[in-house]
Amino acid sequence: MLHTLTALGGMQVAPHHLAAQAGRDVLREGGNAVEAMVAAAATIAVVYPHMNAIGGDGFWLIHEPGTAPVAIDACGFSAGLADREIYAGLETIPARGPKAALTVAGTVGGWAKALEVASAWGPALPLPRLLADAIRHARDGVAVTESQTALTTSKLEGLKDAPGFAETFLVDGAPPAVGHILRQPALAQTLATLAECGLDDFYRGSIAARIGAELERLGSPLRTGDLAAYSARIVEPLAVRLADCTVYNLPPPTQGLAALMILGLFERLGVSDGEGFDHIHGLVEATKRAFRVRDRFVTDPGRLRADPSGFLTAAALDERAADIDMGRALPWPEPAAPGDTIWMGAIDREGRAVSFIQSVYWEFGSGVVLRDTGITWQNRGISFSLDPSALNALEPGRKPFHTLNPSLALFDDGRVMPYGTMGGEGQPQTQAAVFTRYARFGQPLQQAVSAPRWLLGRTWGDVSTSLKLESRFAPELVQALREAGHQVELLDEAYSDTMGHAGALVRHSNGLIEGAADPRSDGAVAAL
Repeated sequence: MLHTLTALGGMQVAPHHLAAQAGRDVLREGGNAVEAMVAAAATIAVVYPHMNAIGGDGFWLIHEPGTAPVAIDACGFSAGLADREIYAGLETIPARGPKAALTVAGTVGGWAKALEVASAWGPALPLPRLLADAIRHARDGVAVTESQTALTTSKLEGLKDAPGFAETFLVDGAPPAVGHILRQPALAQTLATLAECGLDDFYRGSIAARIGAELERLGSPLRTGDLAAYSARIVEPLAVRLADCTVYNLPPPTQGLAALMILGLFERLGVSDGEGFDHIHGLVEATKRAFRVRDRFVTDPGRLRADPSGFLTAAALDERAADIDMGRALPWPEPAAPGDTIWMGAIDREGRAVSFIQSVYWEFGSGVVLRDTGITWQNRGISFSLDPSALNALEPGRKPFHTLNPSLALFDDGRVMPYGTMGGEGQPQTQAAVFTRYARFGQPLQQAVSAPRWLLGRTWGDVSTSLKLESRFAPELVQALREAGHQVELLDEAYSDTMGHAGALVRHSNGLIEGAADPRSDGAVAAL
């Protein structure tokens, strides 16, 4: 895809084409943007299982014209039995296996809460229709993608012994070939039960009972009672005011604060041209300042030390921007965190827009696939620390730190822009690249997504903290960054999975919708 696609009747973008088409088809049948997103979310949990699952978490930004955006926190909390004693003798929580499955999966609850928000918009499509594509793909099968094969291969050692993983995602003990038909009958039945009995069944019904019983049998600290105690929440989004727009994101426990700080700081640097040294260096240095705040502040929302919006005031941003040297790089030894996620966007004919993200944290999460339900369970809880003095120390009922953060910009001229990406540490950085390229330097939306990207820190299991660049950057720019003190690592790939799978939509005041999907993914823009 080389050109920005346009349409008038509605649009869905997703990192897998079948999910984009599922959302588009709901729009075609008169569904709204939230209903389209639920269909896409259920579908992508089936067709892109290395990136997300219904055993993970999610976050929403929903905008209806003329109203303030609504944010939904669909992040699960740690089990009531998840304390440091069950990990006695360990320095960290295991990354894979049953003890890595220690937080409630919140994303299905987020679907339900979003549909509640949308219920005020008029007649609803039935839930069986919204889940129909996901059920069909799970039952009949889907072709394994190149990225699923590659990640299964590279992470096989840590995943192969997790309960249920080999039976579900391996073929005779080996990673599936690209194009292998993956069928998930147990997951199909679970989705069919949700369609028939309602989404609440995941937490307080027959599905919840099966989930809780199997997790307990496998050795996870999660219990049926933890599921029953969970519900997604509507929360106040964070916002940063820029020259011509307001950009929204999620509050803690997400890193949405960092995504907004990067834009606020960069705006104060006075960069006038895109793609040159000042653009890249300025965003990287803004990222470092934002990450320092994030790493010292963002935690469970009930344990925050201060109001996160205080970091987004003009005065606070002015002070931190003044610390940025536009000629030299700040040394950056800070640790980082990996993650595997999907971002999707939807806009309907009436201009209602959704920015949505769903994740199991690492690729395939804990690796645990529940035999009775076909659900892959997240390992988001490994972001907790076993050090009782740490900011994100493990305690029962606590929400883990989240890299997830969907963005949505409302421009003063009437444009609405939901945008985002997967990619752990790279999420706020890629968001900043896409936004500034489009909104500050006038690039077409698809070019803003496709253009060469960078990543400070670690994602997809990488442990380095270098500044990674795709190979398409000009040699003189790479050299200038090195001379400024950046520890540059030039990747071999022109379009690297390391940089995540981004997407963006823009609706103009005249009803025209633009969409861009990432060529690094298996995604598409699907429109009416």
